[in-house]
Amino acid sequence: MIVENKVGASGNLAINFAARAKPDGYTILIHAPSAIAANMSLFKDPGYDAAKAFDVLGSVCRLPFTVTVGAKSPHKTLQDLIKTLQQKGDKASYGTTAPTGQVAGALMKDILKLKMVEVPYRTAADSVNDLESGNIDCMMYDPIFAMPFHRNGKMRVLALSSKERMTTAPDIPTMNESGVPGVDVVGWWGVAVPKGVPDPIKAQISKAFIQMAEKPETKKWLAEFGSDPFIVGPEDAQKLMLQDIKDWGRYVKIANMEPKG
Repeated sequence: MIVENKVGASGNLAINFAARAKPDGYTILIHAPSAIAANMSLFKDPGYDAAKAFDVLGSVCRLPFTVTVGAKSPHKTLQDLIKTLQQKGDKASYGTTAPTGQVAGALMKDILKLKMVEVPYRTAADSVNDLESGNIDCMMYDPIFAMPFHRNGKMRVLALSSKERMTTAPDIPTMNESGVPGVDVVGWWGVAVPKGVPDPIKAQISKAFIQMAEKPETKKWLAEFGSDPFIVGPEDAQKLMLQDIKDWGRYVKIANMEPKG
């Protein structure tokens, strides 16, 4: 296998490259189908139609976003934080670095009728000093960034944006459990091929990918990066991506996010 890293445009460069490849099974997209779906609403013209361009052949892991505060923060639970956000009104703030975090924060704001202000950062690292100093009340981080800091005591993850707790971090409650009902914003990673790949080849790729995903060393490696094992086959994975297309259309409206370019 030859790995081609095509970075840019929130994944759209790689997605379009794969979508237009010859459907012979030799071009495989290892990406987040949730992001493929989300870009349909995050961009005016992502260059592809997610529902028609790909067959998703399986998934490997899922990643909810986190509501995170600094280690010096007085808040030990999400309810503690919510009380402060309510008291501060439009002086309250939350930081974001990615669309999934924007949506998680916007849902919390909308559901609880908060007046807190979003502060976007170019990267997660750019926000650390503001979070530590208390210049910002909380951050909506992805777990790959937040969990190592949480484990070493330099940050505190108060809640997750998934419907269920992570098996790799069972001590951290969900936003649903912590007084923000109806939030289930999760990214998930898998494998996809362009439409038109013959069924026998798709079956072979799917089988090999899922066998890899089920290995203990794969699960261990992914857990270290703050993700949960999430292994489903082609039929369920495709349905999930199609549902994500609908969900992200709703999320973007709630978050008042203007589609890019």
